[in-house]
Amino acid sequence: MGGLPKALMDVGGRRIIERVAEVLRQVTDDLLLVTNTPERYAWMGCPMVPDVFPDAGSLGGIYSGLKAAPGEAAFVVACDMPFLALDVARLVTSRAGLADVVIPLVRGFHETLHASYAKPCLGPMERRIAAGQLKITGFFPDVRVLEIPGPEIARLADPERVFMNVNTPEDLARARAIVAAEAQH
Repeated sequence: MGGLPKALMDVGGRRIIERVAEVLRQVTDDLLLVTNTPERYAWMGCPMVPDVFPDAGSLGGIYSGLKAAPGEAAFVVACDMPFLALDVARLVTSRAGLADVVIPLVRGFHETLHASYAKPCLGPMERRIAAGQLKITGFFPDVRVLEIPGPEIARLADPERVFMNVNTPEDLARARAIVAAEAQH
């Protein structure tokens, strides 16, 4: 994205992170942002924490947020997902007490950045990070995982839309086109 923060890209007249926060605030009172550039997000008025392990990728970010979370589990989403669905977020969070990881499984892929992680994940995550094994699902064999099947997600919302990330200029153009098309209807 040319070095610009994806979270601050405009989709439909709002920054992506505003769209994400709007859904999350309907699911939790404890919004927490993991960022190493808090000055960019001060306007959001929510607590922020830096990465505990810089350069540990998304696994490090999940670890940092979970470690700082006030509760026993944290619902984690990426900051570049402009089309989160409230019903899907509620489905995942409603099952948080049933396993250490509650995660959508769509077309054989875990949606690791739209999942609930519980505090028992911290030790296994930390061991993987220390070993330089940063694949998020790498620690799953060490914890209890509850997968929510794609068809169950699809009954609530289109998985292609809900789990869409804005990683490239093409993704951004596609997200903007989706919003523009919806505005036409």
